[in-house]
Parts: sequence; structure tokens; C-alpha cells
Amino acid sequence: MSFTIYGAAGSGSVPVEAALTLLGLDHEVIEAPTWEGEAQRDRVAPVNPMRQIPALVTPGGETITESAAILIWLADNHPGARLAPAVDDPRRGQFLRWMSFIPASIYSMYWVRDEPSRLVGDDDAAQAAVLDRTAGRIAACWAVMDAQVNPGDFILGDQLTVLDLYVAVASRWTPRRRRFYVEAPNLAPVVRRVDALPELADFWPRRFPFEADEEG
Repeated sequence: MSFTIYGAAGSGSVPVEAALTLLGLDHEVIEAPTWEGEAQRDRVAPVNPMRQIPALVTPGGETITESAAILIWLADNHPGARLAPAVDDPRRGQFLRWMSFIPASIYSMYWVRDEPSRLVGDDDAAQAAVLDRTAGRIAACWAVMDAQVNPGDFILGDQLTVLDLYVAVASRWTPRRRRFYVEAPNLAPVVRRVDALPELADFWPRRFPFEADEEG
């Protein structure tokens, strides 16, 4: 039996799909770009009443939502792959800290950015202000994280974890990589290293290909 992941190219499902790929776990992706409208959100509704992606259905039929929760669950249930520090590992606290920080402080901004009218109605000027301020908030949060980590090859040292996958994907969203490199110079070489992982050489072009303006 295999996993089923409700997701979309370039979305928050991509780090989960990358983890499944690194773990060598069979999985099917049900494409559901929920930001495109009600029909796509309705597609996810049977497994996630919030109608959001990603949602993972395990071979046993359990549904897990929220990118960070899925990534931690996958890593903890496959300890041999060493994609997360063990519970008794001294790095575990910082791992959980940043795995929580990203969705709470950064990822949450995209619910607003996808449809600013949710908060400010149809006022074009207000929507533009929301987009500008959320981009600034995201950049500021990356700077906060960057100032408090001391990476090796990867964020927690020399071992790749799902945290690296999460940051590598989220850093490619607005305000995009060029701004990320300025705000987070310590994390910049880490995400480039994740981009270049040979184990994901075929994965990235399929699920989050670099575009001509990707660094902009």
C-alpha cells in the first residue's frame, strides 16, 4: 500500500513529497491547487475540512494535515533515515522550535496573500498594502531565524533534516530567494545545498522547477 498526498506543484506539499521521495516511500499525488478556487478546495474537503493542502493519507487510512506535522511524523516514523533529531538528541528542541516557527510566522502569511480580499474586501489599495506588508513580515521573520541559527552543511549541523526541506521550499515563495539571501545569509548556502541534492535531482524539476526569475 502507498501514501496519498493532496498537494500541488510549488506548494506546501512539496517538502512532504521531497521527504517521501528521500524515504523511498510509494506515494500518489492528487493535484489540488486550492488557491485556484472553490472546485480545487472542494477536492480536498473529503480529507481536510479546512480544504487546505497538504493532506497526507497513510497506508493505514489515517489523515494527517499541516506540513510541519506531516514532516515530523514521517521523520519520526522512519528514524533510520535520520531526517529528524531523535527525542533524546540535544538538537531536538531547536528542531521543533523552527519546525513550528515556519508555519506560525511565515507560512500563515500566505493564506492572507493568496486572497487579500478575505481581510480587506475589494479595495485595491488596501490589498496592495496587505501584499507589501506581508512580504516585509515574511522577510523579517527569515532574518530573525537566521540570526539565531548556526548552520553546518545544513541548519542543525551536518545532517540533512526535514527542516532543511521545509526552509528550502518556503524560501522560494514571495519575497523570493533574492530577498531571502539578503535577510538570511547564514541560511542561503543551506537552501542552495538542498536545491542541489542529487537524490532530488529529478524531483525538483517536476514539483518546483526554477523559473527564469526564481531568484528575483
